[in-house]
Amino acid sequence: MSTHLAGDETETTRDAFLGGRVYVHQPRYGRHRAGLDAVYLAAALPETTRGRVVDLGAGVGTAGFCAAARLTDISVTLVELDPTVLSLAARGLEDPHNAAFSERVTLLEADIIAKGTLRHAAGLKPSMADHVIMNPPYYEADRFRASPKEARAGAHMLDERGLEPWVKTATDIVRDSGTLTVIFRADGLPDLLNILQGRFGAIDVIPLRPRQEAPATRVLIRAIRASKAPMRLLPGFVLHEGEGSDFTSQAQTVMRDGQGLGLSPRR
Repeated sequence: MSTHLAGDETETTRDAFLGGRVYVHQPRYGRHRAGLDAVYLAAALPETTRGRVVDLGAGVGTAGFCAAARLTDISVTLVELDPTVLSLAARGLEDPHNAAFSERVTLLEADIIAKGTLRHAAGLKPSMADHVIMNPPYYEADRFRASPKEARAGAHMLDERGLEPWVKTATDIVRDSGTLTVIFRADGLPDLLNILQGRFGAIDVIPLRPRQEAPATRVLIRAIRASKAPMRLLPGFVLHEGEGSDFTSQAQTVMRDGQGLGLSPRR
């Protein structure tokens, strides 16, 4: 199914996630399109997760929607600056197929990387979250060429400060002993760990490998605010069978059946 944004010629699609438990409205062209990363980010939250989850840079809401569909004891705040994709997140909340969780999801238009006073005024308040999830832009402006589409570049490219402002905001809004869950490029792991140091502890690193013998291309990071517990490297997950695009049986349970990754809370 495709439609057009009101007052815009940008074509949009309505896409099913978690075997139809979630429907997402998103641009067909010109902006980031959600997929596996958002689903695995939501699936990394343990089954016992409760309280307020804040999704920083939520886009059209895919990760937050998937988390709310799985976990009935959470409320979700989707934080996004781009009004076009935020309007699509709002459309998703009005979709009748999302009625089972839509009342537990709210939208917040705010600039995640703005100065603290501006963030606070926009509604990103200190210690407002029990849990923060984020799928930040993967690429640094000084290392990768930006997309010619400005909106897509904004979703994919970090500015010259890198991940620092994203982690700084997460640190500010999550309560002590609250959690942060991030999905990021595997080769960006050293930078991310360096920025988390002194802010978060009990860090779990979970590799995501495209195939059994392939190196990880993505990592999930889970961490606890102000914890002193040591880091752990967990076994991780394989996404595809053989050389094709077929999901492994474990990945099918996540992508199509809406199951979590079975990760236990860290103390």
